[in-house]
Amino acid sequence: MRFPFRNLNYYLMAAVVAVALPCRAADTYRIVHSYPHDARAFTQGLAYADGHLYESTGLNGHSTLRTVDVETGRVLQELPVASEYFAEGLAAWGSTLVQLTWQSHTAFVYDRFSFRQLRTLSYTGEGWGLAGDGKELILSDGTAELRFLDPATFHELRKVTVKDHGRPVTELNEMEFVKGEIYANVWHSDRIARISPVNGKVLGWIDLTGLLPKTERPDEEAVLNGIAYDAAHDRLFVTGKRWPRLFEIKVVSRASTSRPRAK
Repeated sequence: MRFPFRNLNYYLMAAVVAVALPCRAADTYRIVHSYPHDARAFTQGLAYADGHLYESTGLNGHSTLRTVDVETGRVLQELPVASEYFAEGLAAWGSTLVQLTWQSHTAFVYDRFSFRQLRTLSYTGEGWGLAGDGKELILSDGTAELRFLDPATFHELRKVTVKDHGRPVTELNEMEFVKGEIYANVWHSDRIARISPVNGKVLGWIDLTGLLPKTERPDEEAVLNGIAYDAAHDRLFVTGKRWPRLFEIKVVSRASTSRPRAK
């Protein structure tokens, strides 16, 4: 299977991202638990709500919406997405799930329990990542801009440009809203940006280097891409495309001398 590039300028953009990533010290992590994950899943979106982990997987003809058992990695419920769509980011919103598509300008709204499709919503540009802050949905499209949308209509309410020390940060992909901040991984990197939803300023970085060694990734597209937060129990989950593991991690401040370790 050919791996899809986001655009024709893939190699150029990858080089730009590598240059743009900051050199300053970043927070690191401690592994709390490591769980099995479907290594066939091209993970594009991850969300956690009311004790359930939901996942959006991509690729035309292989895209799905899933409920996944955290402990075993077993797929409990699955809905195939029509083959003309490349599924992307996912957010839980009340009793619904909202799933983006990459280049079809369409979002699907499902009943969170039955996976019955309720309606579709339209947006301009590409769909990459999606998160909710309790009032608005936040969409990333591969640029440095994050768009804040009305959850009912997808009408754009405002947007911010993500910058680190004045430099735009592009290739923002899967996202989650965590304790008042937007966590967004940068495509083809092992870093998560912590972003202010007020002005787009990068508040810090989380370096996940070594979380899943390169030797355990099947190809160059098996990159970090999945963030979910269990607010009730303060649990942060991360995974990647075709990763065989889902990790629960704790962020370790760069001021700490602790080293990443498995529990």
